[in-house]
Amino acid sequence: MKLLIFAGSTRLASFNRKLAQVAAGLARTSGAEVTHIELVDFDIPMYNADLEAQGTPADVMKLKQLMFEHPGWIICSPEYNGSYTALLKNTIDWVSSPVKTDPAWQDGFKSFSGKVVGMLSASPGALGGLRSQSHLVPLLLNAQCWVAPKAFALGHAGDAFDAQGQLVSEAHRKNVQAVIDQVLFASSRLHA
Repeated sequence: MKLLIFAGSTRLASFNRKLAQVAAGLARTSGAEVTHIELVDFDIPMYNADLEAQGTPADVMKLKQLMFEHPGWIICSPEYNGSYTALLKNTIDWVSSPVKTDPAWQDGFKSFSGKVVGMLSASPGALGGLRSQSHLVPLLLNAQCWVAPKAFALGHAGDAFDAQGQLVSEAHRKNVQAVIDQVLFASSRLHA
């Protein structure tokens, strides 16, 4: 099963990028064919309909294709001001925007429809980014995704990783694994 994993952050020391790395390793061990991407590697401007009218950026088209090709996703969502990041929202806005000049991409939700999405988050605070997840769910449902009911918010993330970027706690690893397992289970049945 193909699984796409990414974090809604570009910060070098991002806890959510570390969590995405951990999730990618666990998913590979579970037998998934993992594509772990970093949004910093995509040149995506702030969404602007006037800019879009001049042509959808090439990296947006690459991301549309990547997201379309993967039936399951894991999103590691940081929490900024009690919600998800502008980076994550901007990415979703661009990828869900129809490309009117390309018959293959005229359906804006083509990359989203039917995808099974598992949510993880990490934060230095006690809630672990849980509020970002609660705001992200309606956005994903509107884009016609299936959101896995199992999610995990890693609180006190500053103490949660060792020097190699791995989770210190076995309980935390099990919680991440449970989200991965549910996404792989559901996506294998929806896309059989």
